[in-house]
Amino acid sequence: MVLIRQDAWNQDEDLLLAETVLRHIREGGTQLAAFEEVAEKLSRTSAACGFRWNSAIRKQYVAAIQLAKKTRKDLKRTQLQTTIIEPSDQESSLTSIASHKELSSAEQLEWMDQIISFLTWQKNKINSDQTVTEKTSKLHLENERLTAELAKLRDAYQEVREDYQVMIHAMQRATHREKLNK
Repeated sequence: MVLIRQDAWNQDEDLLLAETVLRHIREGGTQLAAFEEVAEKLSRTSAACGFRWNSAIRKQYVAAIQLAKKTRKDLKRTQLQTTIIEPSDQESSLTSIASHKELSSAEQLEWMDQIISFLTWQKNKINSDQTVTEKTSKLHLENERLTAELAKLRDAYQEVREDYQVMIHAMQRATHREKLNK
């Protein structure tokens, strides 16, 4: 029997932790704030959330973290540009943003490559989860089959045992009668 800790993390909690931390990174917040937010939602300590993030979850989201940091950087850059450009110069601000995007096409390609690698990783993880689910289902079916087979074997064993007992009893009676007849 496998014992499961009552405080063990499940997939939904891991996903909530990852999404919250990534959102905080994208929006320029701190990981500590993310841990506190998740801790409140899950009735855990922020230290437990931080430990879980650093020990297990962060390694699975390397590409997503890089993407979130890039998004934060681009957001700050865009905010800086919009604060520098006066509202009356809307047309020139659009040109400025467009030219900025043209200048950073290599960065955009790198960003898209990171998105593609992250999505590929997610797809592989989903496929792996489906494979595990299929294997688990097959194991459950095999377990049911073996349980039924075991029940049949126990019944057959009990029947043979009873027959054996009857035969032993009959032999004992025959031996006993033979002794009486002599």
